[in-house]
Amino acid sequence: MGTSTSLVRTKVGETEKLTINLGLVDLGQIDLLVQEGFYGNRTDLIRTAIRNQLSVHADELKRTVSRRMLQVGLQDFSRADLERARAAGEMLQIQVVGLVRIAEDVPAELARATIQRVAVLGAFHASAAVRRALADRIY
Repeated sequence: MGTSTSLVRTKVGETEKLTINLGLVDLGQIDLLVQEGFYGNRTDLIRTAIRNQLSVHADELKRTVSRRMLQVGLQDFSRADLERARAAGEMLQIQVVGLVRIAEDVPAELARATIQRVAVLGAFHASAAVRRALADRIY
């Protein structure tokens, strides 16, 4: 089993589109709160509600992140990062809650030679060729 290299960088403002289905009564109540000025729009209310729930479960999230040895935030891998890992003989174990991005200029062969496992709770951005090369290593 290889060594994990920590390359976590935080970038505020990264978002991912999420679609939810709501009942008409819930939607109407949201619209009423927006009309009354409690929230700027539906999205503001939904984001606030989600953040409140995450706050309620913050201690459990921290324990789980620690127990599972996960990185939180944005983990970016450039071609140079992966070339350094290959030169050091490392196989990366990528485990992230957030976003993993592998640069567009990373060849599929380099990704396959340096990434042993990718486990992402959130989003994984990589070229189609890199995704195919790592298909059996993405969990």
